[in-house]
Amino acid sequence: MTTIDRMLLWSYIRSFITCAISLLTLYIIIDLFTNLDDFFSDGRSVWAGLTAIGRYYLYRSAQIMDRLNEPIVLLAGAFTIAWVQRHNELVPLLAGGVPTRRILRPVIFGSIVFLVLGLANQELVIPRIAHMLTRQRDDMDGERDAAAQAAYDSTGVHVEGQIARRTNLTVRPFHCTIPDGQENGLIHLSSPEARYVPPGEGPLSGGWLLRDTTPAVVPDWDNPKLARKLAPGQWFIYTKDVDFETMCRNGAWYMLHSTWQIYSLLHHGNGRRLAPLAVLFHMRLTRPVMGILLSLMGLAIILRDPHRHVFVSAGWCLVLCGVYYGLTMACKFLGDHEVLSPIWAAWLPVLVFTPSAVVMMDAIYT
Repeated sequence: MTTIDRMLLWSYIRSFITCAISLLTLYIIIDLFTNLDDFFSDGRSVWAGLTAIGRYYLYRSAQIMDRLNEPIVLLAGAFTIAWVQRHNELVPLLAGGVPTRRILRPVIFGSIVFLVLGLANQELVIPRIAHMLTRQRDDMDGERDAAAQAAYDSTGVHVEGQIARRTNLTVRPFHCTIPDGQENGLIHLSSPEARYVPPGEGPLSGGWLLRDTTPAVVPDWDNPKLARKLAPGQWFIYTKDVDFETMCRNGAWYMLHSTWQIYSLLHHGNGRRLAPLAVLFHMRLTRPVMGILLSLMGLAIILRDPHRHVFVSAGWCLVLCGVYYGLTMACKFLGDHEVLSPIWAAWLPVLVFTPSAVVMMDAIYT
């Protein structure tokens, strides 16, 4: 790595940090002033409200960076090359016989590094804090009741409820449908309240404890692996996949999963969301490719006209980002509604942008 390479790489890192902080701060300021009352609801003190603001945006920053990673990588590369042009540092290199593509090498390397860091954030950080990202601004501790939804377990048990409380892991009222041992019949149990017992807390763990059930007794019950009768009106229902967080998640819960978790859901899911899951899985695979193509096209836009103002070039890069997001979201919408197959929905933007990137890079001055 030469001195020029180190200079360009360091300039790219500074540009990335500057763009990331600017966009992140802009988002937080707009969102905070729009929803400021939520942080000071229920008569909270100033210190409690400020603490809630800090916690909320600390977790939210990881999700914001995940959504804006590709545009920030593009803008960082654009500003790096544009400022090199503006200070006439590119002409001596070209006059010395250094090809343009050789000059771009440290910038492309920096883009790949930050795209990899974005993937690490997507795969390692966000899935670990997903339960915090689903909470509301005024309930970061999860003390308020949340809406519960129906869920289907891989064991064949179907559960549903209306209200969930995180403080004691209860759902009320609770209804479940359980297949019998021969899988040719079903029983239905209802309880005013069911409590989830996490796995590892004794033999009665990894499932739901029901009291005052209707019916209280099921004659000739023969499937204790799924439901165990403890006493009249008291049952324990075993579930492998449906835990308390599963019943509290919103409609886009799978967006916060890692790619491996999405792959597992595709093979063990209940078929209700297979199309959106498949589209998201394939888009996770194409995301690094799209990020690199976007960066290359942004650099080509900057280098096509050396005399263009840096902010005008940045504006054209933002237009490119708009086209990128518009095409990818349109393909995702068509894939989610099964107009396009999941593979086509994910790879069509790659097929559209790849020839454009090759032509634009070939047209720059060398």
